[in-house]
Amino acid sequence: MAEFKIFNLGDFGLQSGFTLRNAFIAYKTFGDASNPVIVYPTWYSGLISDNEWLIGEDKTLNPKKYFIIIPALFGNSQSMSPSNTPEPRPFPSITILDNVTAQYRLVTEELGVTHLKAVLGWSMGAAQTFQWITQYPDFMDLAVPFCGAARCSLHNQVFLEGVKSALIAAKGAVSGGTSKSEATDASQYRNWTVEEREIGLKALGRVYAGWGFSQAFYREKVYETHLGFKDLDSFMVGFWEANMMTMLSTWQSADCSKQDLYKGDFELAMRSIKAKTLILPSKTDLYFPPEDSEIEVANMSPGIGKCIAYPSIWGHWAGGPGDSKEDVKWLDEKLKAFFETGERRGRREHYRRWLPRLFSAVLKDV
Repeated sequence: MAEFKIFNLGDFGLQSGFTLRNAFIAYKTFGDASNPVIVYPTWYSGLISDNEWLIGEDKTLNPKKYFIIIPALFGNSQSMSPSNTPEPRPFPSITILDNVTAQYRLVTEELGVTHLKAVLGWSMGAAQTFQWITQYPDFMDLAVPFCGAARCSLHNQVFLEGVKSALIAAKGAVSGGTSKSEATDASQYRNWTVEEREIGLKALGRVYAGWGFSQAFYREKVYETHLGFKDLDSFMVGFWEANMMTMLSTWQSADCSKQDLYKGDFELAMRSIKAKTLILPSKTDLYFPPEDSEIEVANMSPGIGKCIAYPSIWGHWAGGPGDSKEDVKWLDEKLKAFFETGERRGRREHYRRWLPRLFSAVLKDV
């Protein structure tokens, strides 16, 4: 199978009002299109292949049972990104809503899907999951955002501002503020030199390294025992020094209530979710603590949301990309139970709709 395919969006209007000329997103599918459909978006800095650890015939996301679609975020270097598109410069800010709007077009126009079994994702994939279930609330049955949030918290925005500032300082630039890149207009913008990019990414990786995993992860030196790095410096260089600016601003601006339907009313956005939603935070996640997930569930309609925390010391990385085998097993078990419950619920609702009609038809013939 090809590494991935491209869906051409044409001239694509962004939430900001800017139009991306000849826009496109990358995607890959698994399984038969006649099966129930699952959308599983990528995460910050992740390629499509980085999602595949959760897919397999021995896992809940079984391509023999489901048609699984992995769409790539704008900016991940496979979908439209500064690295594969010479213009425009600077590259415009792209929101989670922009990404999900493009994905909806992919799913409906290119792949002919009219309904989803589920949407799920880790980290920024979780943010896209929340966007899907608020932007298109009748389009899916189930949702599983794990180690992510429906909106970027103020604390998380502050952290990302530090990461961004470390990166662009190498270019002699300063941040334009929350959810913006450099404090320059288009006429003043210039591309990065090779040296600036290398130094900037190194600084970004060093700042980021203190947040991706928990204190217990470092205290117990899991980077040595599980990931095979010889020491802390090797881990920071080998694991962290590769991330991207476009997706950072997308993450920093994430808030599924910032759409015309809700006009920034977060509680209304949560109440409007119709898909059964299982939220799986990590108890040691420094980006997305379980308390934020509990607030999300508390604002949903009764019976819609449920929150269960990973019992893990892997921090944010408990949710992916498959490095902690114990956490992969835990996640897959939760997905299996949740999907099976959803299937039983779906059958009950089917019978509830059709049995009265059947009895009515039988009685007419008596």
